[in-house]
Amino acid sequence: MARVASFHLIRERPGRALLAMARLGADRPQLQRVPGLKFWKLLGTGNGDDTGPGADLRRTALFAVWESEERLDDFLASHRIPRRWQRAEEHFTVRLRALGGHGTWRGVDPLDGMVDGDRAGRVAVITRADVRRRSWRDFAAAGKEVDAELHTAAGLIDVVGVGEAPVGRLATFSLWESAKAVRTYAYAMPRHQQVIEQTRDGDWYAEELFARFEPYGSTGTWNGRNPLAD
Repeated sequence: MARVASFHLIRERPGRALLAMARLGADRPQLQRVPGLKFWKLLGTGNGDDTGPGADLRRTALFAVWESEERLDDFLASHRIPRRWQRAEEHFTVRLRALGGHGTWRGVDPLDGMVDGDRAGRVAVITRADVRRRSWRDFAAAGKEVDAELHTAAGLIDVVGVGEAPVGRLATFSLWESAKAVRTYAYAMPRHQQVIEQTRDGDWYAEELFARFEPYGSTGTWNGRNPLAD
């Protein structure tokens, strides 16, 4: 079967930060038993659209790779976790087809076996790094400058910092108007280019992932709107 992926962003109601954090652990056994769920990561999120250190304790995320789109449909229609999202302050779901990339996430290539997407439209990007402990301070300092530069990039629709841990295992999920906009940011922004060279020269990462997707369907809201709505 041709795999697809999905990304989900959930903000709990005020006063439910502890509950949101508890569910990062409590939902794991349930997800392990979901039929057709081939790979998944429950994630904390950063403050607002800041991709640096910091956390929004009411907001969590899920990245998932599915055996087929039918398995994703079944999960969204009948599982208790997405039914619970309906009662949150807001939730956003985007469906993803693969456009290419490189690297792994905890030893897994999430793009393996995924159906190819349409390269002509908007693009979703996941960047993820497992930063070596000795490189964390350098990474954190560089990240502030890269985040500032990112928010000036033409074609950026929205971005959220996500991670498996507050230190070291960090990622971003971003939406872009086009593949050209992604390439321009990746190769033409001077500080971003410098940091790429620093990470390679200093061997900052124990593991990294750069993955591009076609966001081919979305529901719900992210900060009060659907960023992919026409």
